[in-house]
Amino acid sequence: MDTQATQTHHWPVWGHDWAVAHLRKSIGHARVRHAYLFAGAESVGKTTLARAFAMTLNCTHPDEAVRPCGACRSCRKTTSGNHPDLLLPHTDPSGSSSLKIEAVREIAGQIALKPFEARYRIALFDHFERAQPRAQDALLKTLEEPPPHALLFLLTPSSEPILPTIISRSQVIHLRPVAVETITALLLERGADADTAALLAHLSAGRPGWALRALAEPDMLARRSEALAVLEQLLAANHIGRFKAAEDLSRDKAALISLLELWQTYWRDLVLLTTGSGLTVSNLDRADQLEQLAERVSEEEALAALRATQQLLRLLNTNANVRLALEVLMLDYPGLA
Repeated sequence: MDTQATQTHHWPVWGHDWAVAHLRKSIGHARVRHAYLFAGAESVGKTTLARAFAMTLNCTHPDEAVRPCGACRSCRKTTSGNHPDLLLPHTDPSGSSSLKIEAVREIAGQIALKPFEARYRIALFDHFERAQPRAQDALLKTLEEPPPHALLFLLTPSSEPILPTIISRSQVIHLRPVAVETITALLLERGADADTAALLAHLSAGRPGWALRALAEPDMLARRSEALAVLEQLLAANHIGRFKAAEDLSRDKAALISLLELWQTYWRDLVLLTTGSGLTVSNLDRADQLEQLAERVSEEEALAALRATQQLLRLLNTNANVRLALEVLMLDYPGLA
């Protein structure tokens, strides 16, 4: 984890100081790559870092050390999302979570054009793991023969769903969870009281974006508590109850991904407890339930449940049968006699 609670730079990024230093060094040495793959957990700061990098590259302040200044026309447009040279793919109007090949081709065509007003045209693909192989292939020509002014920023929770040909042509930036102290300092700066900042920092599992949303939307904690209660109820359910839950949960893939990411933190905490690590659990408000469960679940069972949850999260980026995959997960979770 990042361990610094204070900023060592002026970029609008909290944590990830090493990544900021690396990118600033690339700019200073004129060694900016044409493609960057930002990998890390949801809400850990991938989009914030990518946008700050884009802002810095196109900032017009005469002093390079001051970039991004945050005040010039280019910086303001990047912050508002209205910069004509910051390209974002159109979402699928059908409501599908996948990134369609048509959207990728559209961006590939646009980025080949000269910038309207900036140094670079930058295409930012959030959730690039949702692009199927054919859609990813549509970027290969741009990666193999990139225009001098074109940059691709690909964001993904994991590099596993990304084609090796794309990874090999990209600078991979793996973002680690941010330290509790850093997130606490961020929340205090945003107006949280000390108790709230400490609680949200622990519950965030190292994700500044999640902590900030939870601060702005207090009902997030209630929804989170309900989601963990669902998991605890499942562990006490029989085959029929678990399969019924699998049927219900399979209907909303996007919601399921968020749910599993939360459950993943729960199983990580349980692994910490069953292995006697002595480390503080992230789900502090669930400490009593976790302690009780740790008395009934073995280290091997907790680890198997964590791995099964991670495996399902990877499968959800493919065309796997969601309900069937969920049923397999339910069988992998402990508690069935």
